[in-house]
Amino acid sequence: MPQTHNPIDGTTLSFDLTPAKSAAGGEDSPAIVWLHGSALSRVPWRGLSYMSAFPGHKHLRPDARGHGRSDKPHEAESYRPELMVSDVLACMDAVGIKCAIIVGYSMGARVAWQLVEQHPERVIAFAALGGSHRAQQAEEIEHIFFPGYLDVLEQGDIDGFVRGFGPGLDTNTAAAFRRNDPLALAAWFRATSTYDTGMPDLAVRKVRQPALLVAGTRDEQRYQDSLDAVRLLPHGRFLGLPGATHSATLARAPEVLKGLAPFVETVSGR
Repeated sequence: MPQTHNPIDGTTLSFDLTPAKSAAGGEDSPAIVWLHGSALSRVPWRGLSYMSAFPGHKHLRPDARGHGRSDKPHEAESYRPELMVSDVLACMDAVGIKCAIIVGYSMGARVAWQLVEQHPERVIAFAALGGSHRAQQAEEIEHIFFPGYLDVLEQGDIDGFVRGFGPGLDTNTAAAFRRNDPLALAAWFRATSTYDTGMPDLAVRKVRQPALLVAGTRDEQRYQDSLDAVRLLPHGRFLGLPGATHSATLARAPEVLKGLAPFVETVSGR
């Protein structure tokens, strides 16, 4: 598994790079960078067949700090937004990707928003799945997870974190959650409500990159935030997923790809 380091604080970052498989794409097709959600890792992008829909592109899948095989600091300040963004840039630099199409889910979508605001020259276009450009309040995160989830994580109880989702949590997601360091996750969530102030609407208006925003109708806050953002974006598109919750947005890959595939083709010049 390739690794690199964040040049700001030295955090070790693990990632996977998959080359383009189709001769029709090759070096002329922009790379796609896939940014996963909180408590997950780079794995679902392949497992849910997102990458296989784009054989003509190389794929970079970082494990965000605090997740997967990357370092897992236990201090909230280690997850400041600018560090999360610089992690992505460090991985891109390590494999020689100057600019790319960014696809992010949940936490990864927030990083995608921040990346296009802070380093627009590195972003060709971006897709935000179940994401929001706005600051996330602690009660909204509890709504996605469950009341008291942060206390459970800060007690180091990853099994309690999994149990908190109830019997409806699918076995694959439960297994992914159990592979986490609970104290690192707690630090990440503390940082989200402490340091992440979101992106002002005025800054959204200034984004010139094409954007695709995807949200489920049962992910109410992110659905509304996505609708608001697409009205502000000069080149924004919206894809709603009827009946989808926040977690189901990623899982409903065939529906997402019906919108994502033509979006990627368009911004790739095909």
